[in-house]
Amino acid sequence: MSLPRLMYDERLVAPIREDLTRVGFTELRTPAEVDAALPNAKGTTLCVVNSVCGCSARMARPAVRHALERAKAKPDHLTTVFAGQDAEAT
Repeated sequence: MSLPRLMYDERLVAPIREDLTRVGFTELRTPAEVDAALPNAKGTTLCVVNSVCGCSARMARPAVRHALERAKAKPDHLTTVFAGQDAEAT
């Protein structure tokens, strides 16, 4: 079964992606990027599943930014995948 390539218009998604990338997250948009980043990363990795839905907008993205701003110890790597948009990577 093939997943849809893009569920949403990228113009809608771009500012939502930037909500995490502007604070240091690296997007993993393809399965190859996920395979290269996650198993080979030294140290700790936080991977946030981003989305257009209200749960992500209202709670997840603001919470992760808040936590990182106040953290005494931070993960070595910050990554994100976008559910519904980069379906294969997610």
